[in-house]
Amino acid sequence: MFFCGVIILHSKSGKSLSTLSGLNSKSTIQDVKQKFHSQNKKYYPDRQGFKLDPRGKMLKDDQTLESIGVKPSGNLYFKDLGPQVGWTTVFLTEYAGPLVIYLLFYIRPAIIYGATASTSPRALVVDIAAGCWTFHYAKRLFETVFVHRFSHATMPILNIFKNSVYYWGFAAFVAYFVNHPLYTPPAYGDMQVYGGLAGFIFGEIGNLSIHVALRNLRPAGSKVRRIPFAGSNPFTWMFGLVSCPNYTYETISWMSFAVMTQCAPAALFCLAGFYQMAVWAKGKHRNYLKEFKDYPRLRRSIVPFIF
Repeated sequence: MFFCGVIILHSKSGKSLSTLSGLNSKSTIQDVKQKFHSQNKKYYPDRQGFKLDPRGKMLKDDQTLESIGVKPSGNLYFKDLGPQVGWTTVFLTEYAGPLVIYLLFYIRPAIIYGATASTSPRALVVDIAAGCWTFHYAKRLFETVFVHRFSHATMPILNIFKNSVYYWGFAAFVAYFVNHPLYTPPAYGDMQVYGGLAGFIFGEIGNLSIHVALRNLRPAGSKVRRIPFAGSNPFTWMFGLVSCPNYTYETISWMSFAVMTQCAPAALFCLAGFYQMAVWAKGKHRNYLKEFKDYPRLRRSIVPFIF
């Protein structure tokens, strides 16, 4: 069935923006975006969002007009998502910043604390903490380039500033105290330091293992979604307990880092990160339950057996 024209209305004002011809019942929202872009060059496809009603949910690119009930001469509501930037660019910016900032405090303490800081004795745990921090963000940069497969190509450019303030700010906050000449090593000495280090390494390996497993679920260039299950790698067994074990392992890493350094800013960083990851995990868990009727009901979102 060919449509004589799909009318595009502004989601806030209700004003008619365009009438798209040449579409049919099998045309997808991606096709609509391409048509709209041909008439409105400012709004490239990644910047466009479409809804069935002004307050409804954003439609997915692969949904057809027939499947969402749009009739010939029907309406769609347009939302400008704002200027976009690629996810890879966002992540590289977010993760390179904390790495450079932390190492500045560690390698050049005289710049931050004064000339005498470079000659002050440094506890072994400070060196270990710098190694852990460097490994974590180097791993994130590696994953961004070689592991992650993103379901969406872009995100609003404003997010790169918002997220960078969070990551860069906490990097400076934690680095300032851990690398301070007056920093005091943990109360329980080597037992606490090496116990925290073991937990950190465990969490990092687990996190990487889950990211690789999630990558293997989605063929390159596709947006395929499948239920993740445990594989032969023991770290993936966490899938039997939670929907987002990558967040679970990351929380373990930063909890261990906070214990290892016995540093309040590191604990605050862990708490803030856990809160945000819990919000994301609960959202993803709900989506899994809605999308897959056979999704394991005993799984929780991020904390096994709890939530």
